[in-house]
This record gives sequence, structure tokens and C-alpha cells, in this order.
Amino acid sequence: MALVEPVADAPAAVADCGDERALVVADYHAGIEAGLRYERGVELRSDADNRRERLLALCDHVDPDRVVVLGDLLHRIGDPVDADDDEVATLLAALDVPMTLVPGNHDGGVADAYGDRIEVADAGGLRRGDVGFVHGHTWPDRTVLGAATVCIGHEHPQVRLEDEVGGGRTEKGWLRGRLRIEPFADHLGVDPAALAWGQPELVVFPAFNDRSGGTWINVKGQSFLSPMLPEALVDGEAYLLDGTRLGAYRRI
Repeated sequence: MALVEPVADAPAAVADCGDERALVVADYHAGIEAGLRYERGVELRSDADNRRERLLALCDHVDPDRVVVLGDLLHRIGDPVDADDDEVATLLAALDVPMTLVPGNHDGGVADAYGDRIEVADAGGLRRGDVGFVHGHTWPDRTVLGAATVCIGHEHPQVRLEDEVGGGRTEKGWLRGRLRIEPFADHLGVDPAALAWGQPELVVFPAFNDRSGGTWINVKGQSFLSPMLPEALVDGEAYLLDGTRLGAYRRI
């Protein structure tokens, strides 16, 4: 059985961390509506209640020991408490299990605002058992690379699907494949033999937030956001949220 198993029809997975089972999500982007209002002048009714209820329902479904967020718990950088009446505080009050956050590029100020209620890891990620967690906007710490499975967010992977008459739709998806050691050794300036390499599988998580957009992984001209991708990914395959295996993402 895989160490990280997606939850059917949801942008979430269950990770076997040895002594704990974790419900893992990425890119929650709490307060995104306040951010869009400030950044782009876009007025949207807050979807905070729906986001919270979706996460709580997943907790009820899988009964985890903790929730791990792969970065970007927040959306609006540097203003965590004011975003749409502090969506994060309301979420934390409703959760029955502890939360661990691997901070992403949107999570400035989280430790100061919620450090007494959230375990905030280093930006380089953390390892629990044989599973490594990192947001993906930076290179992971070497300890993470010793895991058997590495989970990242940041990309918000989506797949563009077209039918025979030119109609199309975009769906969230998962991206999975083996990691190559060479890009990490080059980044660290070390010989590959110097790394404690766990031959890891990479699991790129879809965004939990439905309003945060994403990278169309099968469309030419779309570039990845993570510095390790696509060079470090070998034989990457895409899956839809319902479990449909689409095969090599470059050939979809």
C-alpha cells in the first residue's frame, strides 16, 4: 500500500507517517476573497464556510491524528488576521485534531499570529516517518530527501481536457512520479553519493481552494512554479480527483 493515498473525489490525501495518520491538503488560501479584492478589485462572496466544512467533513471521513497543510494556508501575504474576519482562527476552533503547517510563500506572519495553535515547520519542509512534506516554492531540506515519498503543493496542477469537436474543460489533478537525484545534488553542490537518498516518489497535490487557479500541466507553454520541476521529475503521471489515471502528463 502506498504511503500517501488520495481521498476519492477530494483534493486531499491520507499519509501514513508511522506513528500517525495525517490528512494532507495543500494551498488552502484562507481569505482569498479579501486578497482578490485588494489585489485585483474582484468582488466575490466569501467561501470560507464552505472551505471549512469541506475540511471538517474530510476529517470526519478519514479520522486522522492531525491535519498537515502543504503551505499557503493563507492567501493575502503579511495580513493573516484581518483576511475576511480571520478565517484561519474560525477553522482552528472547529478542528478536533492538531494542525501542522509547512509554510509557503503566502504564509508570512502565520507563526506570529497562530504559533500557539499551529505547529509551523521550517520552510524547507519536514519529515514524518517515511513521508516528507514541503510547500514546493523552495528546494526541500536534505532530511526530506531521505523519505520514501515527498509531498508538495504550490503548483495547483490542473489538466486541460478537450473532446473531438473542440470542447474543453479544466479539472484539478494529481501529479506523481519518481524524483531524480541529480538536480538536488547540483543545487546543493554535492556529489549525489553524499545525499541520504530515499529513491522518493513525488506527489504533487491539487489546490484545496477552488478559486486559486493553477498550472495546466499538459498545455505547452505553461511553466512549472517549483524550482525542482520539471527537471527533477521522472515518468510523471497525472490522475484526476476521481482516481482516473491519465498516464504521462506530457502526452495527455
